[in-house]
This record gives sequence, structure tokens and C-alpha cells, in this order.
Amino acid sequence: MMQSRRIDPLLRRAQEHEDAVARDLAERQRAHQLQESRLEELRRYAEEYASSQMAAISPAQLANRRAFLDRLESAVEQQTRNVDLSRQRLEAERARLLLASRDKQVLEQLAASYRAQEQKIDERRSQREMDDLGARRVRAAQQEARREGEVQ
Repeated sequence: MMQSRRIDPLLRRAQEHEDAVARDLAERQRAHQLQESRLEELRRYAEEYASSQMAAISPAQLANRRAFLDRLESAVEQQTRNVDLSRQRLEAERARLLLASRDKQVLEQLAASYRAQEQKIDERRSQREMDDLGARRVRAAQQEARREGEVQ
């Protein structure tokens, strides 16, 4: 079996792996975008709530309002951490895709090298066959010429 054909299953596996990692990256990007949109929603809500005016606020209402704002701030901080973690996971997935792509590229280059070597071997073989055929024709012509010379 030719070396280039032996590497084909490895190439298919590398392509499948790269495709799987690319799908994982796409999923990670969607998840990251979702985390970012949640953070933006929380920030917007916290800003709206903080800037809203309440008339005739009692001390109890003011304490409740402050406690709710603190919870909102805490939620924004937690969601910020979630976004940061999501970003780290996204970057790790990008690095995985880059590695998978490089692995596949190396195998493709190796297969191309094997195919080029095999093509050179085939060309040499064809040239030898052509040379042998030419040499046989020359010998056959020489023998024919000798026979004709002997016959006369």
C-alpha cells in the first residue's frame, strides 16, 4: 500500500477532530454572547432602577431600595465573573481549534510530500519503460537489418 493512502485515515480523523472542535467553538461563542447579553441586561436594569425617582420614601422603603440595589450590584459582579470565565473558555477553545487545524495541516503536507515522491517514482518507472521499449525497438531494427543483410 502506498504511503499516501495509509495517511488518508489519519487525515479523515484529523478533519473530523477539527470539525468537532469548530462546532465546540461555535457553541462556546454562543454561550459567551449569551453571558454578555445577560450582563448588559443586568447593568441596564441596575442603572434604570438606581436612576428612578421615588416620591415620599420612608426609611423602610429607602432601606429596601438600598438592599435591592446592593443585590443588583452583587448580581452584576457575579455576571461579570461569569463573562470573564466564559471569555477564558472561549479563548481556550480557539486555541484548541488552532492546534487541531495545525495538526491537520501537518498531515496534509505529509500526504502531499508522499504523493509527490510517489509521482516521481511513477515518472521514473514510466521513463524506464519508455527507454526499455526504445532500446527493444532499436535491437529489433538492428536484428532485422542483419537478417536482411544476410539474405542478400
